[in-house]
Amino acid sequence: MNLGLRNRREGSEGETTAEDSHHRAPPSSQASGELSSDDEQATTEEFSSPAPARKDAAAVRKDESRLTKILQRAVFAVCMFGIFAGFVYLGHVYISFLVTIIELLLFRELVRVRYNIYFDRVKNKIPLFRTTQWCWFMTAMFYTHSDFFSDLSQSNHELHYLLWYLKYLPTISFILYSFTFVLTITTLQTGHIKFQMNQLCWTVLVILLTVGQLKYIFHNIFNGLIWFVMPCCLVFTNDIMAYVSGMTYGRKFIQRPFIRFSPNKTWEGFIGGWIFTMITAWYLSRYLSQFTWMTCSTNNFRNEVLECEPDAIFIEAQAHFPSQIFEPFPRSVVRMIPNVVEICMVKDATESSPVDEGALTRCVSGEPSHTFHHFELTLKFIPIQIHALWLALFASLVAPFGGFLASAMKRAYGIKDFDSIIPGHGGVMDRMDCQFLLALYTWVHYNTFVKLATVSVPRLTYLYSMLTEQEKKEFLRTVAIDSVRGKLKFFADD
Repeated sequence: MNLGLRNRREGSEGETTAEDSHHRAPPSSQASGELSSDDEQATTEEFSSPAPARKDAAAVRKDESRLTKILQRAVFAVCMFGIFAGFVYLGHVYISFLVTIIELLLFRELVRVRYNIYFDRVKNKIPLFRTTQWCWFMTAMFYTHSDFFSDLSQSNHELHYLLWYLKYLPTISFILYSFTFVLTITTLQTGHIKFQMNQLCWTVLVILLTVGQLKYIFHNIFNGLIWFVMPCCLVFTNDIMAYVSGMTYGRKFIQRPFIRFSPNKTWEGFIGGWIFTMITAWYLSRYLSQFTWMTCSTNNFRNEVLECEPDAIFIEAQAHFPSQIFEPFPRSVVRMIPNVVEICMVKDATESSPVDEGALTRCVSGEPSHTFHHFELTLKFIPIQIHALWLALFASLVAPFGGFLASAMKRAYGIKDFDSIIPGHGGVMDRMDCQFLLALYTWVHYNTFVKLATVSVPRLTYLYSMLTEQEKKEFLRTVAIDSVRGKLKFFADD
């Protein structure tokens, strides 16, 4: 009996794994004799303890892996933000170069999705498969961004000498399009036409996502860096806080799934991201508006110190709220609103009748001569903060659906990330999927509510030089008539 117990204990103390000891059958009572109660208890603990231990170890490893991933994401997020800040510091030209590189990487990642899946079908069967894709991309890039260089040159007197060459840009774009179109058709193969048509549709979709939506990104940069930096930071904030809110409060208040094909997305994360993005927009826009490097527009490719007269949207203003809006609410509730001031009417110290109607002053608690008259609320703000709230609203409620589209693509093709170029984050598309729509909306918002970016004195001068002599005379006559009408209206208003 002692020999059998000793052998069994030595085996359990050796280098055998817990799983081996768990599956090892205990010796029979006939071979080892009867065990004492202490031995039976020890034997029972020996064979029953590994299962919970394995579960605890697995849970610990899972928590450690999750923590490692979070730390990795945080470290590389800080690195990416540092790179972003460095390019912003370098200036407009370097940011434009960064955006171009990002567009190249985005297109590369998206077209590789189908290429990797259908590689066996493509290899040695369809000629110039990837060449045609990149031809379409380069044609789209040239056509889309050549308009920006033409607009920039027209708005800068120093670059007007380039306009003679830039007028041929549409012709070059059409030649590139025609060449790519013919090349695509000539590479169609019998038996693979349906697949190639599907691939062509995929290529066009990718170009619309990566190039079409970023058509005006360079305009945003040169209209003032704030129109590029602030939208990017709003998306960063929304992504981070939606992740944190979802991880912290996900499905604790709303059990209904947010997006069915992306089960990790939660209502709590969506709402939390929206709240923090709105708060960030209000204070970030006020901070950035202090720097002319952010607010001044430029129309040249030189990195120089930017000095300009600040636009009205970057100058502090005041908004006075009418007292009537507070009348329906109890005074105790209105007093809780920040910056609300109670205005009282002052009564004469000797007579019960009030003094003239202009004797209104700020109420003083405990002053017997003060009688409440109305509430006043004056809010000091910078107009860019209002614009920032609209951008934040779009960044929180609409732009995330670009990320949902990217999630649908990954689920459709059975991939976790578009690439592994950024540890902990995946590919460039995994981080930029929400930026496209917001960049496009920023340009639309700017041209609709801030300033018509396509109008400038140098541009009008260039357009005037393109007129014939008769058209110039007609133009000057029209300007003179409009000028006289404006002066007459001015004196009439006085």
